[in-house]
Amino acid sequence: MHRMIERARQQEGFTLIELMIVIVILGVLAGIVLFAVGGITDRGTSAACKTDVSTIETGVEAYFAKTGNYPPNLVPALTDPAGGTQFLKWDSSFTGTVSASDGGTDGMTRQGQGYVIAYQGAPGGEVWVAPAGTPDATTVCP
Repeated sequence: MHRMIERARQQEGFTLIELMIVIVILGVLAGIVLFAVGGITDRGTSAACKTDVSTIETGVEAYFAKTGNYPPNLVPALTDPAGGTQFLKWDSSFTGTVSASDGGTDGMTRQGQGYVIAYQGAPGGEVWVAPAGTPDATTVCP
């Protein structure tokens, strides 16, 4: 019995206080990491919105440079490969449209993830964006 007690005293381990300190340190580090990466999605949405707006503005200006007029709509004016003025690639985010050559019911807006881009045709070919709702000249990317 005496040998077992001596052997138990020689074995080293962590005390409860040491374990608690390590747990607190890990908790603080986890909190810092969560705080640091919390805004990454918001910055990604904002960057995607700005990129989409820039791409559409570039397509509108390229159409203007080629034809001398601003396009009447985004779809099909800027997306139809058969029309000879394909400056944008069509996808299902162009609301109210079903293909690159069919303007559908709208052809003037694009729905992004967390934002809406609207094209205002003649006279100035303006591209507007809003986080939600209806974009106008006063709204900006989220």
